[in-house]
Amino acid sequence: MIYRRANISEIKQLSELRKKQLVDEGIEPTIDIDEELSIFFHNKFNDGSLIQWVVEDNNEIIATAAVVFYDFPPTYTNKSGKKGYVTNVYTKDNYRGGGIATTLLNKLVEEAKMAGVAKLWLGASKLGRPVYKRFGFKENDSWLELNL
Repeated sequence: MIYRRANISEIKQLSELRKKQLVDEGIEPTIDIDEELSIFFHNKFNDGSLIQWVVEDNNEIIATAAVVFYDFPPTYTNKSGKKGYVTNVYTKDNYRGGGIATTLLNKLVEEAKMAGVAKLWLGASKLGRPVYKRFGFKENDSWLELNL
């Protein structure tokens, strides 16, 4: 398996994985979001606010994870104000349980640290929640957070 950063030429594949993730989480595909996903990925790749990692096996992307960077006003608990939202964490069914998501999370944490991010946060599916909690994310009222 090859772990690497995704690039703008893979937007169609990343969009398809995102839609598969949403369906697996129980969200019915009642509308077409292809154009919106394409615009999102183009904008975020171009402005540098998205870092997306993928895992390939036999030239097929089998897992992915991303962090989107946001600037917030500084606080006493986050002096830089920079936060990263972890999203698009998805592993195809037959590859789950082998630590791929944890390895991807480690890569995102390193990327976030290099970008000067002090906090990561995410919204977790029922399937993903145990992975994030084992990793060290703490629950609050609405999110799971990890102080870096």
